[in-house]
Amino acid sequence: MEETKEMTSEYRLSQWAKIMRRRVESGLSIVKYCEREGMPANRYHYWQRKLRAVAAKELDSIEAEKSTVPTGWTQAVLVEERKIPEPAGVTVEVGKCRVGVNETTDMELLTKVCKALVNLC
Repeated sequence: MEETKEMTSEYRLSQWAKIMRRRVESGLSIVKYCEREGMPANRYHYWQRKLRAVAAKELDSIEAEKSTVPTGWTQAVLVEERKIPEPAGVTVEVGKCRVGVNETTDMELLTKVCKALVNLC
């Protein structure tokens, strides 16, 4: 039963993450988007808080696992505040966040970071 609740919660969170991505892509404010979609803005804000809490928890667990910056990572900065040179390798962008990775990047950690960033956007 507990597993079913967890799966249901994860499904709802993923659906709301998609809704929030569509809202951002629409360029509309939360209020205007919710009016257009026929949903209460307070419901949107409720799920936004839930997603942020999950993302924060995920980031906390990542920080607990890795107390130092892993080999192959560079500092992540907001695109508008970019002050570091391009890293050798690939740059992953999620929303306004940009993370540089290369062949020595820990892929498991990268996956967790990307999931957390997607939930924040």
